[in-house]
Amino acid sequence: MFCSRCGIRVEEGNRFCQACGQEVGGTVIAAPAATGALPPPMAVSPAATAPRLYAGFWLRVVASLVDGLILGIPFWIVMGVLISMFGGFGMLIHRFPRDSQPADPREVMALLSPFFMAFILGWLVFIILQWLYFAGMESSPRQATFGKSVMSLRVTNYEGQRISFGHATGRFFAKIVSGMVPLAIGYIMAAFTEKKQGLHDFIAGTLVLRK
Repeated sequence: MFCSRCGIRVEEGNRFCQACGQEVGGTVIAAPAATGALPPPMAVSPAATAPRLYAGFWLRVVASLVDGLILGIPFWIVMGVLISMFGGFGMLIHRFPRDSQPADPREVMALLSPFFMAFILGWLVFIILQWLYFAGMESSPRQATFGKSVMSLRVTNYEGQRISFGHATGRFFAKIVSGMVPLAIGYIMAAFTEKKQGLHDFIAGTLVLRK
């Protein structure tokens, strides 16, 4: 059998072409007969011939808003729990001096420091939560977060194939670079580039396609 994409001979029993990774099920042709007869026309799957539909900027914005709502709820729950664990605002108010003398700045900082710690810890937990959410779902068979699924989008590599968890992790942290560019230009690039890629997509080598 021969691969319909690159023409390389595919060994019997292999589901994918060893040269280009093309799935051979329903897309291969039989080897020519010894008599020199021409092989039958090869069957090409619709997915192999369908043009790629790149996800536009506004589709990605709406998908990000949906994901933001999904992640925002657990974030504020975690923040509330951490603040409660580190004292609570009511306890903080009662611990301030009740007389008219101005409070010692060192005492004020000592009282507020647990809440700064809770805030920092909360953001750390939130970043880890986001990483597991985006990298886990974009590398899953779904190839998309819930927000992208709602908008019928999926994340792929340049060959249109599913990316690994490590690849999706690189894409997630590349968003930090996009966020560091002033005026959100790293994200807005998706509205003007040929394949609708943001800066993080260029860095990670990924595409966001419409299903």
